[in-house]
Amino acid sequence: MDKINQIILNRVYQEYIHKTAECEKDREFCRHDASHFLDVARIALLLNERDKYGIKQELIYAAALLHDIGRWQQYETGEDHAAVSARLAPAILEECGFSGQEKEQVVSAIATHRESKIKDEKNLNGLLYRADKLSRPCYFCEQEKNCNWKQDKKNMTLVI
Repeated sequence: MDKINQIILNRVYQEYIHKTAECEKDREFCRHDASHFLDVARIALLLNERDKYGIKQELIYAAALLHDIGRWQQYETGEDHAAVSARLAPAILEECGFSGQEKEQVVSAIATHRESKIKDEKNLNGLLYRADKLSRPCYFCEQEKNCNWKQDKKNMTLVI
């Protein structure tokens, strides 16, 4: 997990996370912070184990930690954060020692993490998509009634 700790400690990664936190400081709904990233990673790990995909833990954590790093730019410009995050992630992955093939897998998962068409894929793309959606505990949220997510997308029951 050395590469994962390198991501967490990476100066540029920290800068992006701080920018998003500034943009979301008054946000009433779900935030895109360390808790969210770790929830996504841990859920993805459980799904990976349960469904026996055999995806490396390091790749799961990398994708989960980096999938929303472009969120701040979406607030500033309106550009989709999945596309922005997919552009920003390779430099961080490179600095942290990921191979070319590993970078490709992680960046593909980041780029597609909002596309429902990949939800059933049995790879890192599908895994990140499902874990990201399952990570939101709408059933405990005080803002659920005001949330702009469609009712059928909200997590109103715990899925195991």
